[in-house]
Formats: sequence, structure tokens, C-alpha cells
Amino acid sequence: MSGTWMQTVALGWLVLELGGNGFDVGLTYALQFLPILLAGMWGGVLADHFDKRLLLMATQSAMATLAFALFATTAAGLATLPLVYAFTFLLGCVTAVDNPTRQSFVTEMVGTEQLANAVGLNSAVFNASRILGPALAGIIIATVGLPFAFLINSVTYLAVIYGLRAMDAERLHRTERADPERRTVKAGLNYVWNDRQLRYTVLMVAVISTFGFNMSVILPLMARFVFDSGVNVYATLTGVMAAGALVGALVSASRQRATRRLMVGSAASFGALLLAAAFVPGLPVFVALLVPIGAASISFIATANSRLQLGSDPSMRGRVMALNGLVFLGSTPVGGPLIGWISETWGPRAGLALSGGVTLLTAIAAVVFIKRDAIGMRLRSLTLVQKAQSLLQPEGPPDTIPAPENGRKSA
Repeated sequence: MSGTWMQTVALGWLVLELGGNGFDVGLTYALQFLPILLAGMWGGVLADHFDKRLLLMATQSAMATLAFALFATTAAGLATLPLVYAFTFLLGCVTAVDNPTRQSFVTEMVGTEQLANAVGLNSAVFNASRILGPALAGIIIATVGLPFAFLINSVTYLAVIYGLRAMDAERLHRTERADPERRTVKAGLNYVWNDRQLRYTVLMVAVISTFGFNMSVILPLMARFVFDSGVNVYATLTGVMAAGALVGALVSASRQRATRRLMVGSAASFGALLLAAAFVPGLPVFVALLVPIGAASISFIATANSRLQLGSDPSMRGRVMALNGLVFLGSTPVGGPLIGWISETWGPRAGLALSGGVTLLTAIAAVVFIKRDAIGMRLRSLTLVQKAQSLLQPEGPPDTIPAPENGRKSA
């Protein structure tokens, strides 16, 4: 993951060196996630059908090959914007399969009892890499040159492939596969939509990821056009936000339960902090705000991830996580260019303000819908109780009292 973040930083800077602007940076990331939007659910079908460990070995090998190809073309001076677009699109095709497989594989490694902690620790590793990767990228780009960031990333995949090969497959927590008629995209979509908890969680992730999780587009523009700085400041901004995300991930890992209150509260904090960062006057305050922004963002996404995995049937988990990846990563083709265009037209601060405003409104809307559903459930329960009581009550005394037998008075 350190190599992946190194490559992410290098890609954004490569686009700018090739003469690109804010929209081009956003389009680069959009093309990377477009295949997830178009075919992400099919990746979930593959994850539910094939051996996840072997499937991950194949996807990681493909990513290593693509990274080495990008190194070769960049080092030879053949890199162009269309070539970068093609690379990111192919990388997205592999990610569409890798992402749901990798996320649902966590359950096979640790089981359901330790899943919440495992997701949190996985996020901690992910965000620790966000600190190391950008820092290394800044050093490598400034010393030996930008192409070597891609070369080092291609080599790092060997560690992942070795780790997967070294696992004892007999100790994995395998789950039974679904019946053939349930191994479809439609079955997965219907399953999520008919479950209230899964549906609300996915909808929140969809909206917030479209507008809120675009810091990879905004940060390079803030570094260059707002703070008039270079790649070292950009790498610093990314690393500081990753440090905050690491804190949020460790806090999430320490929790035994992924509660709905934590998920909504993290989303609201994330949106409010983004709004505040859009209006701060100088670089030091902006850098300071990136720490809680990173913590709130990863707390929201880790909690949502845990709730989706714990709340889904094992035979459907691959498709549930594919849908989560689709709305989280696949929304970038919409949000990335939009935020990039707004930042290019009205400035990066405007793009950041839009991200924070929509995120905060989504959290508020979630609270309203959750309370509405709670009231509706209580009313339905009360109605059922009243109906049950009416069925148990006697019909009431008869209108007339029958005459006593043999003229005797009735008791």
C-alpha cells in the first residue's frame, strides 16, 4: 500500500508536468474508477464464485505488470496524457475485481467475531501507508526522478503475492457458496435493497464518497494554486491527512461494535471539518485541520465497511462489498471531474466547500430518515399490539339475559 500511495502522488504530479490542469487531474482518477462503476458488481460475483486467495494473487500480479509498464514509458520519455488515461483505466479494470475480493477475504482470515477489529486494523495499515508512501514519493521524485516511483510500486506487489502464497489455506474460514440462481448481480442488488440497514449504509457511502472523498483532486490544487508550493508541500498535506486517518483507524479498531451512531457522527464531523478547512486563511491552520479530517473520514468508512460485512449473508458478502466499492470508488468518475471543474473555475476552496457542505447535509438527512423510520416502527408495533388486544378481548355481555330455569333466580 505504501507503493500504491507513492504511485498515486506520482500520477497526480505527472499529469501536471504533462501540461494538465485541475480537470485533467480529476479525469485521471475518474478513469481509474470508471470500470468499478460499470462492472464492479461483476467483480463481486467473481469474488463469491472463485477462491478469493487465488483470485487476489492474479489481480495483484496484473497490477504489478501495469505499474512496471508505466515506469518503462515514463522513463523513456514516451508518457502522454492519453497514455496516462489508458493506464489508469486498465488499473481500474483490475481493481473492479480486486477490491470486493480483498475486502470480503478479511472475513475468511479472521471470522466474524474479530471482523470489526480486523477492518479497523486493515484501515490502520492502509493509512499508515498513506503517511509513508507520499513522503517517499516526494523524496524519490525530488532525487532520482518521477519514473522510479512507479518502478518501486511494481516491486512492492511481490510482497503481497508472497504473503498470499504463504497462507495456510486449510485455516481460512471458508463459507458455503450460494446456489447458482443466487450468484447473479440482480440477486445481490435485491438483497441489499430489501435490507434497511444495508440500504441506508450504502446510500450514505454513495453520496459522501461522490462529494467528500476527493482530497486526491483538491490537495494538489491547494498546494500549487492556493499556497503557491511544490510537490513537497503536496506530499506533506497528503501525509498529514493520512496521519489523522491512522488515528481514526486505530480508534475504530479498538471498538468491538460498529454502531450506527458512530457512523453518522463521523460523517457529520467529516463534513463540518471540510467546510472549516475551505475558509481557513493560511497553510499552518489548513495542515492542522487535515488531522481531524483524516480521522473522521476513515472512522466513517471503516464503520460503514464493518456494518456492511457483519450485516450481510456470507454467500452475498462479495457482492455487498462490490456494491460498497462501486459507490465508494465508482462514484469518483462523477465527483472527481465535478470537483476538479469547480476548483478550476471558482478555485480549490470552492470545491472543498462543496465537498464539506454535501457531506454534512447527508449526515443530517440520515438522522432525519433514521428517526422517521424509528417512529414508523413504533407506530406499526403499537398498531399490532392494539390488534392483538382486540382479538383477545371477549365480544362483551349479551344484549338480553336469558330467563332462569324452573323459575329460580339467577345467581
